[in-house]
Amino acid sequence: MIRALADIERQEAAGFAATYPHLSPWEILSAQAEARPDAVAIRYLGEREETVTYADLCARIQGAARLFRSHGVVPGRSVALLTQHTVSGQVALWGAQVAGAACPINPMLKPDHIAALIRASDAAAIVVMGVNAELDYWSSLVPALRAEGIDLPIFACDADGDSPGADGRFEDLLTDGDPITPEGGPETLAAYYHTGGTTGAPKLVRHLRRNEAHVARSCAVMHDFSPETVMVNGFPLFHVAGAFVFGLSVLSAGGTLVVPGRLGMRNAGFMRDIWRQVEGLGVTCIGAVPTVLAALKSTPVDAKIDSLRWLLTGGSPLPTELADAVEAHTGKPVRNILGMTESAGCMAVEPVHGPRMPLSCGLRLPFTEIAILGETEGEADPAKPRPTGETGIIAARGPNIADGYSDPARNAGTFLQGGWLVSGDLGRLDAEGRLFITGRKKDVIIRGAHNIDPQMIEDALLAHPRIIDAAAVGMPDAYAGELPVAFVTTRDGWTLDEGALIAWLRPRIEDPVALPKRIGLLDAMPLTPIGKIFKPTLRVQATRWAVEAVADTLGIAVQIDVDQDLTTTVQAPADALPKLRDALTGMPVTLRFDSL
Repeated sequence: MIRALADIERQEAAGFAATYPHLSPWEILSAQAEARPDAVAIRYLGEREETVTYADLCARIQGAARLFRSHGVVPGRSVALLTQHTVSGQVALWGAQVAGAACPINPMLKPDHIAALIRASDAAAIVVMGVNAELDYWSSLVPALRAEGIDLPIFACDADGDSPGADGRFEDLLTDGDPITPEGGPETLAAYYHTGGTTGAPKLVRHLRRNEAHVARSCAVMHDFSPETVMVNGFPLFHVAGAFVFGLSVLSAGGTLVVPGRLGMRNAGFMRDIWRQVEGLGVTCIGAVPTVLAALKSTPVDAKIDSLRWLLTGGSPLPTELADAVEAHTGKPVRNILGMTESAGCMAVEPVHGPRMPLSCGLRLPFTEIAILGETEGEADPAKPRPTGETGIIAARGPNIADGYSDPARNAGTFLQGGWLVSGDLGRLDAEGRLFITGRKKDVIIRGAHNIDPQMIEDALLAHPRIIDAAAVGMPDAYAGELPVAFVTTRDGWTLDEGALIAWLRPRIEDPVALPKRIGLLDAMPLTPIGKIFKPTLRVQATRWAVEAVADTLGIAVQIDVDQDLTTTVQAPADALPKLRDALTGMPVTLRFDSL
């Protein structure tokens, strides 16, 4: 049981194998199938409810591995997976890793970007969710991929009917046969996971088997998962939280994943009845991004939820006010993590048996290191570690850190010599080893756990003939954590038509969720002494926009002051303050309220 850093150190003293006997996802799953063959691994609540045992899950994974191997998937080659979180999605993910490697891809990306990811991952086969009544992207995506020159076999999974152009129905192709033993060892490539990249430049993280196995087992230990754990996991499998932090972790402990169907936590029916689902299924944990926690806060508890032990979150900053409100509403503790795709989803965890500390994301994983680094010429420098209590750039190293990007040229500034991964966040460590996030060094925008590279937006804007300069930042949002917004300067006094410019951008942004919500016109960009755009000033304005928009919606007159660290003082009439405070709860900035 982990409560504090001393407990992690005692685990480390017992030796690595005591906590990590299995060094790949397949070793984890097959060990559970041998020990608990008839236990329920996945309970799927989609259009056709399904219960899958560990023995059945592993049998299907082997069937998928045989299918993929027959189509040329060997170590070093991948299977591109364009699915949602379903049973077949799980089977395809792990089957691809037995045969070779997996490359899960967000199906909502634009087809040309998906095609570039498929090529960059050296895929030999593709699995795409087939035609169905809920999420039919097959009908447009598959013809578009063919038009992009992708001539690989494409299998349809989770289809309600025929999927034109499919090379077979995935589920029907999982035949019996000789088992396939994964080649290689813990250092073998397991998966490519895409992360924020600029337009036309695929950015794939190389996960090794040990990365995924380490994160899964570490999260199980820190979250006290066991065979009695029943975890609601509505994250997609192309997100590391869905696959490892709240997925393989539960399976590594012999627990049960409850998957809410193809729509995940966007399943309105499931979310409306979530507390009755908790009671009926004996749910012990819910894994959710802060946006979902905000929805849970507003959902009346209309059932007996004694089985529920923890609400676990991550993927974007956790505002203290939101965590307090959710705990008060449900009577259940909220715990946070810090992770990124480059660390297979996790670097630090708030142990469920330890206290929740405002603004903290917990303790380092066992057998890992977290350091707070100083800078040399604007870059994190491992030779300049900061002492306890001082702020610097957060870096980590250990078995969870990925093997860089598929294009090594992209490693600079992120994957450093000595095995260090630079997170891009600013933070500090306290004397008890707890990690606190204090700001952002990198410019990445995190919208509901979805990473957005601002350069994708900026490059698209700079292609406009009337725009001189462009900068994108995150605007705080009580639901999504951050929303992308942009600022531009223009030529010859061109007057910005914000709506028209956003419409012009729409087909030029690879990732639909990266489309800016607002674009502001500036006479000149704020600059650093060496001439770089100074984004903290733009984040101040974006924060002002966010608070003003909420106040305008409520019809409340406010005065707003925003510091460079985004501490936001909101003045409003005294009788309006409770309503305003409630509406702003969850916004990831420090809020102060005063009466006018």
